[in-house]
Amino acid sequence: MSSHPQPGSTTSTATPEKGGGGNAMALLVIASCQLMVVLDITIVNIALPDIQRALDFSTTSLSWVVNAYTLTFGGLLLLGGRAGDILGRRRVFVFGVLLFAFASLLGGFSQDSGQLLAARALQGVGGAIASPTSLALISTTFREGPERNRAFGVFAAVSAGGGAIGLLMGGILVEWLDWRWVLFVNVPIGLLIAFAAPRYIKESERHPGHFDIAGALTSTVGMVLLVYGFIRAAQDGWRDPWTIGSFCAAVVVLAAFIVIERRSSQPITPLHMFADRNRAGTYGIMLCLAAAIFGMFFFLTLFAQNVLDFSPLVTGFAFLPVSAVIAVGAALASRFLPVYGPKPFMVVGAILAAAGLAWLTLTDVNSTYAGSILGPLLVFSLGMGMEFVSLTLMALSNVEVRETGAASGLLNATQQVGGSLGLSILVTMFGTASNNEAEKQVPLFLQQATPLERLRFERTGQLPPPYSDEVLTAGVSSAFVVAAIFAAVAAIIAVLVIQVRPSDLERLQGGGMGPGPG
Repeated sequence: MSSHPQPGSTTSTATPEKGGGGNAMALLVIASCQLMVVLDITIVNIALPDIQRALDFSTTSLSWVVNAYTLTFGGLLLLGGRAGDILGRRRVFVFGVLLFAFASLLGGFSQDSGQLLAARALQGVGGAIASPTSLALISTTFREGPERNRAFGVFAAVSAGGGAIGLLMGGILVEWLDWRWVLFVNVPIGLLIAFAAPRYIKESERHPGHFDIAGALTSTVGMVLLVYGFIRAAQDGWRDPWTIGSFCAAVVVLAAFIVIERRSSQPITPLHMFADRNRAGTYGIMLCLAAAIFGMFFFLTLFAQNVLDFSPLVTGFAFLPVSAVIAVGAALASRFLPVYGPKPFMVVGAILAAAGLAWLTLTDVNSTYAGSILGPLLVFSLGMGMEFVSLTLMALSNVEVRETGAASGLLNATQQVGGSLGLSILVTMFGTASNNEAEKQVPLFLQQATPLERLRFERTGQLPPPYSDEVLTAGVSSAFVVAAIFAAVAAIIAVLVIQVRPSDLERLQGGGMGPGPG
C-alpha cells in the first residue's frame, strides 16, 4: 500500500462544504442509517417465537425470516456500492433508506408468512443499497487523517454494536408492544434520515458507467446456494442429494461469477482490488470475524433464553455491555491508529476475540451469566471494537475515488457473507454435537420418565429439561470451538499478510497524498 495515488486514480482536493457542525450532523445521519440496517439483523431474532405463532411458520421455515434479509442484503451489497458510484452516493443513499423503511412498513402489516418473507427480502435490497453508500460517503465527506479516522471509529462502533442494540430493542418492543413493532420502528427513523441527508450531506461526483447485472445475479445466487447447502447439511446430513447438489451448483455459479468479472469492462467486483495484499488480507479477516460474531449472538441468545431462562427483555440487557465495550475498543483504535498503524489493532483484536470465544467453550448447564458469560463477552467485544475500525480504514485506503462505493460494498458483502456462511457452518457443528449428546441423554430420560412424559416425547421428539439443557449446551460449546478457530485464523492473517509502511502512517496522520473527498 502506497501513500501515492494508483495509476489512473482520481484525486480530489476539494474540501467539505459544511463546517465542523455540518460534518458532525452528516456523521450522525450516516451512522443512524448504518445502525438501522445492522440492528435489523438481530432485532427480529427476539421476536421469532411470536412471529411463528402469529403467522403459522413451521420451525424449519422460520429461519428464513432471518435468511431472507441477510442473503439479499449480502448478495446485493456490491451492486449497491456500484450504484452509488454511478448515480451519486447521496441520491442512492436516500433511495435505499426510503426503500428499507417502506419494506419495514409492509412487513409490519404482513398477514401471512409469504408476505413477511417478501418484505424481509425487500428490506435486504434497501439495506444493500444504503449500507455501502453510507460507508463511501464517509470517504467523500471527511478529510483523510484524524478527522476521517474518528468518523470511521464511530461508523465501526455502530456497525459492531448494532447487533447487541438490536437484541435489546427487540426485547423491549416484543414485551411492551407487539412483534410487528420490530419492523414498524424503522419507518420514522428512515423518514428522518431521508429528510436530513440532503441538508447535511453533499452529493458526490457521478462516474459514468453501467451496472454489472450478470455479476450481481451470479454472486447472489451463488452465495444463496452455498448457505443453503450448509443449512441443509445441518438438517439432513452431508450425503443428502440436495446438500450435494447445492454445493455443486454453488461452485458452478460462483465460478461463472469470477469469469464474468474478469471479462467485464466495469465489473461489480473489481478483482484488481485483491491485488493489494493489505486489502485482500482485510477481506479475509472480516470474513472470519463476521462468522465469529454472528455465531456468538445466535448461540448465546439460545443459551440465555433456553438454559438460563432469561426473558427476551433480560436477554437484550444481557448483551448491552457488548455495545459499550465495542465503543471503548473503537475509540482506542481511532486514537492510536496514527501512531501505531492498523496492524497491531488487527492482531490484538483478533486474539482477544479468539480468547473470549475460547472462554465460552467452557460453558455448561451450571454456568451463570455473571460467572461464565459476562467476562468472555467483554474480552470479545474489546477485540471486535479494535478490529472494525482498523478493517474499515484499511479496506478503503488508497482506493480510487470512483471505486470507493465498490470497495465499501465489498467489505460489507464480506461481512454478511462471512456471517451467513460462518453461522451455517457453526449450526452444522452444533447439530452434530447436539445429536451426539442426545444419544446419551435419551436413555437417561427414558429410565426415569413417567408414562405421560414418554408419550409426550414419542409425539414431539423433544427432551424436557434438564436433559434438553444438556443437549443444547453441548452443541453451543462445540460451536464456540469452531468460532474461536475462525478468530484465530483472522489473527494469523493479520500477522502474516498485513503490512504497514511509514508512508501509511503519514497518511493516517493527514500528511500524505491520497484520494480525498469527492
